[in-house]
Amino acid sequence: MFKKLGVQLYTVRDYLKDPEFADLTFATLAKMGYTEAHTVVNAFDEKLFGELLAKHGISVVGTHYDYNMILNDPEKIIEIHRMWNTTNIGIGSMPLGDARESLDGLKKFISDYNKAAEMYAKEGFKLTYHHHNFEFVRIDGYKTIMDILVEEFDPENITFVADTCWLSAGGADVCAWLEKLKGRIDILHLKDMSLKRDKTTKHLLPYITEVGNGNLTWDPIMETAEKIGVKSYVVEQDTNFVGSPFNSLKMSADFLAKYMK
Repeated sequence: MFKKLGVQLYTVRDYLKDPEFADLTFATLAKMGYTEAHTVVNAFDEKLFGELLAKHGISVVGTHYDYNMILNDPEKIIEIHRMWNTTNIGIGSMPLGDARESLDGLKKFISDYNKAAEMYAKEGFKLTYHHHNFEFVRIDGYKTIMDILVEEFDPENITFVADTCWLSAGGADVCAWLEKLKGRIDILHLKDMSLKRDKTTKHLLPYITEVGNGNLTWDPIMETAEKIGVKSYVVEQDTNFVGSPFNSLKMSADFLAKYMK
């Protein structure tokens, strides 16, 4: 059971392009019971962005920020994250290119991220990594990208943002992977997955949907998450909204209410 419900602001990205829309968006989210936010790079002044979140009682639990900025402009990154009062500095994914396509490229990415994490740790921060399903490709013929990230990321200075939908979409056992990452998940993305038939090919394809509206089995997932010490539970829905992202977020919040204290 958890006390605070979070939202990954990527879900409402189209409503955060200026302060006026953001203000209304945060007010709407707060009325639904969302009191924590996991951010994406914002489209306007960081200070004002943080002030608008605080105005509506929403605290920042972590970010997805620009990878190159994290590596090359730490002073600015630290300034922003101190302003938002969060110690979790993250990326939404590894860069396109060699890191995803070759073992050498992957190991270079890991080395660079580990070095950055060591530097940020001295200032009181941790780096986070949010996975998708491509990390479950076997990059060396045996181990998956995810296996290697788990083995070689610095466990003291880097945590994973696990994602229930992307774990399932990667063919992974959601609960088993949460157990495997015990002590290394501060933020968990709650996202469901279902199937629909493509009108052209007639093939069944997975798609992201509201929490409780798909095929994931939530009782064991939430029990496992609590057991392994997840700190922040964050709803994210990339697409496939029921009318609007706000309708979909309301559906997810209503379903998750039974797991909240």
